[in-house]
Amino acid sequence: MPVKKSPMERMNEASENTEIWWDSSPLIFDSWKHDRIKSKPLEKRDKEEELLDRYYVSDKPMEQLFLGVTTNPPLSGAVIKDDPGFWRELSIEIKRNNPGFSIHQVWWEVYKQVVKRGAEKYLGVFRQSNYKYGFISGQVDPRDYENEEAMRKQALELAALATNVMIKIPGTEQGVRIIKYLTSKGIATNCTLAFTLPQFVAVGHAVAEGVEEAKKNGVDLSMWRSVITSMTARYEELGDFDEESEKIGVSLTVADKRWASIGMFKKAMRYLKENGLPSKMLICSMREGPVVDGKTRIWHFEKLSGANAVFTCPPKYIDLVDEIGADIEFDPDGWKEPIPDEVLEKLNKFKYFREAYDPKGLEPPEFNRHSAVIATAKSFSKATNEMESFVEESVTKAEIKSRPVTKA
Repeated sequence: MPVKKSPMERMNEASENTEIWWDSSPLIFDSWKHDRIKSKPLEKRDKEEELLDRYYVSDKPMEQLFLGVTTNPPLSGAVIKDDPGFWRELSIEIKRNNPGFSIHQVWWEVYKQVVKRGAEKYLGVFRQSNYKYGFISGQVDPRDYENEEAMRKQALELAALATNVMIKIPGTEQGVRIIKYLTSKGIATNCTLAFTLPQFVAVGHAVAEGVEEAKKNGVDLSMWRSVITSMTARYEELGDFDEESEKIGVSLTVADKRWASIGMFKKAMRYLKENGLPSKMLICSMREGPVVDGKTRIWHFEKLSGANAVFTCPPKYIDLVDEIGADIEFDPDGWKEPIPDEVLEKLNKFKYFREAYDPKGLEPPEFNRHSAVIATAKSFSKATNEMESFVEESVTKAEIKSRPVTKA
């Protein structure tokens, strides 16, 4: 009897150029799998396990759904929360072996272990695909998103952890320069904190320039790859749409906002192709919606189905798609549908959209001041602070416990 494909699998099959990635550390996959199976009725658990085994197959990596991995500070923090005892002991051990380390240095070593151990889970995909797939993103410290020197140093340390580590660099003015530099060294990159076409274009050209420099210097590019991340719903939700809406008296629906980010993503794909730029667009921060004719849709999938793009999906989004997408058809030409004229006319009333949709709408120094960049950097920095606080608490308690007791 043929295996019934899940909505995630059917979306993936809409095009041979579509890639589905796991948007979380591979280190928490087993916990997610266990909890999802447990949530099902007893009679359905075997089928559920069979399905999830197709998503991540450690012994047959090229048969699995997830061909790559992205992470960010909140997702890395989830690894620590998943097994706090292990990471607490590791923090203590690192400090014990390096007594001169600051808490920040101990945290950085702990974080690198999160990235390294996750990368090891995908080396099978990396090697068996001849280095095309199986990358895992390791992100530089988001608190340094304007500190070029610090990010460059962190990037080189992360790249040294494993051959399949792809360095996640913010799409700030400084980040664009680092992406060019890393590309020239044959180091794979993933541009994050990117929301607008001017950012996507700047990164695309920086990558192309880096590739030319690498070729000129005889750098090995066989293990190199570039993706540019569009943080779609974060663009829709964290920027200036609502504030500007009140000022100009134009209301936007959920559907309008979805079209804004989806349309921008499609335009970015076209730009990369038409200009012969070697990067591939990656979509993240996907959400449910809008509701159409009483049914909740998943437009971030549906309107981009069949695209030559990477879709990186966190556990919650995977659960959502598999839950509500049973009767949704994924059209291989879905990505070709343009923004409806009436929606585009409405969106163009917003400066926030006009700047983002025009390839020359923002200059690199303005990338850093974009409202969605600032809000996301703040969120990621908070998550990083929480990880560092965990390390500090672990080390401090261990030091107090190890102090000799003095008698009065």
